[in-house]
Amino acid sequence: MTDAGRDRRPPPPFRRVEVVRRVALSPRLVRVTLAGAELAGLPVPEPAASVRVLLPGPDGLVLPTWSGNEFLLPDGRRPLLRTLTPRRYDPEGAELDVDVVVHGEGAASRWAAAGNGGDPAALSGPARGYRIDPAAGRFLLAGDETAVPAMSQLVESIGSSAQIELHAEMAAEEARIDLPTHPGLTAAWHSRRPGEAPGAALVEAVAGARLDEDTRVWVAGEAAAVQRIRRLLFEERGLPRASAAVRGYWKLATPATP
Repeated sequence: MTDAGRDRRPPPPFRRVEVVRRVALSPRLVRVTLAGAELAGLPVPEPAASVRVLLPGPDGLVLPTWSGNEFLLPDGRRPLLRTLTPRRYDPEGAELDVDVVVHGEGAASRWAAAGNGGDPAALSGPARGYRIDPAAGRFLLAGDETAVPAMSQLVESIGSSAQIELHAEMAAEEARIDLPTHPGLTAAWHSRRPGEAPGAALVEAVAGARLDEDTRVWVAGEAAAVQRIRRLLFEERGLPRASAAVRGYWKLATPATP
């Protein structure tokens, strides 16, 4: 047992990889291609799955160990880990693409924006993704910039006979990218207004979205906004919980108390 209670199931072990390509999809989104022999045998991810990517620290790439509740480095510090969507996996070429939002600060932004290949990294996963209901005739997808890679995968994976209503929130207009084509897709991009909390536009969009009996909902973004959307869907609009997957992808930092 850990101090926090019962030990959690250990995640998959880390696989060592290196960066072989970086491609800017927009001024705010970079596709990083990871490759390495240890990617052989990686389970093919479901759409909207996730992987933990270990970034090199000041001492290079040091693999952490599972403490029973979290990954820790040999000196007890927490490693530089980021949870990302495995956007494309090529088993034959032993490559994996991850799309990283670049916002000018943070370890992942610096790592994604660096210009040279060959940088070491490691990944653990994949974690479960989203199982698409083939009988559903309509899907509502909503997320901020961090969720655009996962929503793009879902658009590619949903059957062509279904209707898809997609809402994406941007912190800046240049975050807009071309989405995969789908005959039933209707997409709306929402720019965050000055001074507005992350996710406010998504809450508004979901509040006004159409929800039929056969609508399936997938939402991801900032944790507090996602919690508001969860209450909106289940308590205010009466959506069955089995019809929705609502996930917090990140948490807005709270300013330090003076």
